Amino acid sequence: MRFRHAFLVILLFVATGPASAQDAPASPFTTGIADPASLTRVVEARVARARQLLDALVAVKGARSVANTLAPYDELSGELFTAAAQASVMAALHPDEAMRKAGEALNRTASALSSEIMLRADVYDALAGIETRRLDEKTRYYIERELKAFKLAGVDRPEPVRKQIQQLRDELTTAMDEFARNIAQKPRQVTVASVTELAGLPEDFIARHKPDANGVITLTTDPGDQRPVLIYAKSDDLRRRMLLAAGNIAAPENIEVLGRILRIRHQLATVLGYKTWADYDMTTRMSGTVKAVSEFIDRVVNASGAKAQRELEQLTRRKQQDVPGSTVHLWDRQYYSELVRRASYDFDSQAVRPYFALDRVLSGILNVTGTIFDLSYRPVSDVPVWHPSVKVYEMHSAGMLVGRVYLDLHPRPNKRASGANVTTLRYGQKGRSVPEVVLAASLPGGEPGDPGLMTHDDVRTLFHEFGHVVHRLTGGHQPWQKLSSVGVERDFTEAPSQMLEEWVWDPRTLATFATHYQTGAPIPAALVRQMRRASDFGQGLDVRGQMLLARASLSYHDRDPRTFDQAELWKEIHDRYVPIAFLDGTNRQASFPHIGQQAYASAYYTYMWSLVIAKDMYSRFDGRDLMARGAARGYRESIFEPGSSKPASDLVTGFLGRSFNFDAWQQWLNADAPTTVQ
Repeated sequence: MRFRHAFLVILLFVATGPASAQDAPASPFTTGIADPASLTRVVEARVARARQLLDALVAVKGARSVANTLAPYDELSGELFTAAAQASVMAALHPDEAMRKAGEALNRTASALSSEIMLRADVYDALAGIETRRLDEKTRYYIERELKAFKLAGVDRPEPVRKQIQQLRDELTTAMDEFARNIAQKPRQVTVASVTELAGLPEDFIARHKPDANGVITLTTDPGDQRPVLIYAKSDDLRRRMLLAAGNIAAPENIEVLGRILRIRHQLATVLGYKTWADYDMTTRMSGTVKAVSEFIDRVVNASGAKAQRELEQLTRRKQQDVPGSTVHLWDRQYYSELVRRASYDFDSQAVRPYFALDRVLSGILNVTGTIFDLSYRPVSDVPVWHPSVKVYEMHSAGMLVGRVYLDLHPRPNKRASGANVTTLRYGQKGRSVPEVVLAASLPGGEPGDPGLMTHDDVRTLFHEFGHVVHRLTGGHQPWQKLSSVGVERDFTEAPSQMLEEWVWDPRTLATFATHYQTGAPIPAALVRQMRRASDFGQGLDVRGQMLLARASLSYHDRDPRTFDQAELWKEIHDRYVPIAFLDGTNRQASFPHIGQQAYASAYYTYMWSLVIAKDMYSRFDGRDLMARGAARGYRESIFEPGSSKPASDLVTGFLGRSFNFDAWQQWLNADAPTTVQ
């Protein structure tokens, strides 16, 4: 077989090398973690084992080989990855403050060693010394990719410069942790004097928000409160105050922290020989250059302009029915979009919520992904979790355990509420260990008697995140841990999850799980079609909003941060891209989580870039029968299962038979459904 030689040396290393510090092949990542002391022991044991493997690797005498160099390098990389992930998940999600603080400190420890290794010339020389001519394609690609990463990290710089780089990276990790912590711990509140101010909001929302002794009701800026208020609240003042509060989460604290992050990144980039952080950042993306990203953003902005303007005109006409001569404000946009969809497209988003009880939606996601991708899921109850609401499922295929997913789906105090996300805890490796992921979100439900009625957008979000789950778990069975799906280029990683969103628009698919929580009746196909038609309204403005974030994240990083004011630059981009006036007094950048993360930073354009690819890949499926397995199985084999063993462009070409193009995305963007009321 093509990969037989490499796989045999892995087996040799497994048989003769030391066992992992923590893992049986399928053990949960939470094993042995119960309090700060045990978390510290578990994470420090992984870090210690990584150091042992590192010392043994550099001490090798004689010829370098896959067995004596690459295998221990891959093993220590896996230990550090899981150590950092264990710590960061506890820092983000654990209800106990002491655990969160311990997680942050331990994450810095594991991340510091990872950064140190990437600056070790002896480790680089060891990997570079492996003769690759007779190795299989995956192993050669892995070695070449790692050597490039070492150089990008600065391994070829003089020792004093490497020390400076290490110090800067440690400072950056600390600052990014602080940025995320502030978003989690500094939400805003909005109070209303009586329940009458909640007019228009769903009954179950009002029932969950009880007045205090003085009749005052307190709302928060967490998504579970913010989104319903902006969509349904009739009170113009309540919507304005909610948006103003949401636009100042973690401000002013994170304005200073973000400034520090930007300065450190810029200094790192210049030390590494790049003009800006954005120039450095794009070297690891599909896009390749800042110029390519900027041109992509411009193309999307230009393509969406006419539709965004038409949508704004519709919103304005609808608002002027209520307030003659008025203009649309930012806090009006979602509310009047909902009213336009009701009047012009005969669709009320509240009409579908009774069909989207959380437990049934979750069962539907498991059934849909299980059917089309030939997977099955088993709930498990004997796995330690950090909060009683966390659910755990194991994914199986062909009788084998594929991986494990932890679902932390409901909001609570001090849980980072920056939207839904998936965190990988373990890469996974063929024949050795299974990948694990955590899906965190802030969805309704979770309390006795609360069915957790979701909006369709909530359902779409959950499908999106489950696309990440399937990608990370099925792609975590490569011969090398670091060839898992985690390593794929970041401007491709959203494509598989965005593609899975298409299933939530299909009447036949929804009918399999979207049943009325009281009557059990399936969602009517006509209602789904109305919802799909109505969804076409707002796409232009949505795209412009996404491009605001994309350009802001790029512009904050494509110049010296000392040359601009954060708020002024944000407002300037907003005024160019969004045809609705900026809300003065807001500091959206302070709670923009992606800009504070290593994975995104200057590259928020990733989402739209991935969406272009996702729309193109979806064109290969038969829209008349989305539950058919043919194309989906080919998709699993071509996109999911290879992990990051090939460049993303090769994965896409392998599935499409060509390079991706804009055609399907352009068709989606320009889909203007006819209105029912003129």
